[in-house]
Amino acid sequence: MAVPKPKPALRPLIVVFGAAVRADGRPSPSLRRRIDYAAGAAARFPDADLFCSGAAGREGPSEASVMAGILAEHIDPARLHLDEASTDTLTSVRAAAAYFRARGYDQCLTCTDRYHQARIRMLFAFYGIHARPIMFYRDEVRTPSWWRMRVREGAALPYDFVAGLGARARDLLRRR
Repeated sequence: MAVPKPKPALRPLIVVFGAAVRADGRPSPSLRRRIDYAAGAAARFPDADLFCSGAAGREGPSEASVMAGILAEHIDPARLHLDEASTDTLTSVRAAAAYFRARGYDQCLTCTDRYHQARIRMLFAFYGIHARPIMFYRDEVRTPSWWRMRVREGAALPYDFVAGLGARARDLLRRR
C-alpha cells in the first residue's frame, strides 16, 4: 500500500491595495484601515509574504512605502515587497499577478476594503488567479464618504471589466 505524500504547505501572497497618503506622510483613514487589515492578515498567515501596492499621489510618499513602514513595526520586513509604480487597481492587480506567478505562490489573498473586493477578484480572475478576500468586519458607518466609494465602485466595475480584458489580451500578446 502506497503511503500518500504530504501536501506541500501553501505559499500565500497577501496583496495590500493602496489608498491616499496625506501631505505629511500619514495614511488616510482608508489606507490606515487597509494597513490594519494587512497586519491582522500577516498574523493569521505567518508564512505569507505581503505585496504592498501603490504609487506616490499628488502629495507625500508612495502608498506602498507608507504601508511598509507601518507594517515593518509589526512583521519581518523581509516579508514585504513594495510596488511603488501602480497608480490604480488594474495596474496593482497586473503587477501583483506577475509577482505571484514569478515567485511561485499558490494562494492569493486580497487585503482591502469590502466594497473594493469584487472588482479586485474579477481582475485577478482575468489573470487566472483565484483571489480570496481577507475580510475583517467592523461596524460600517454609512458616512458620505462610504456612499461615495460605493458609487465609485459601481462605475469602476464595468470600466475595469473592459479595461482588464484589454490589458490581459495585451499581456498575452506580448508573451508571444
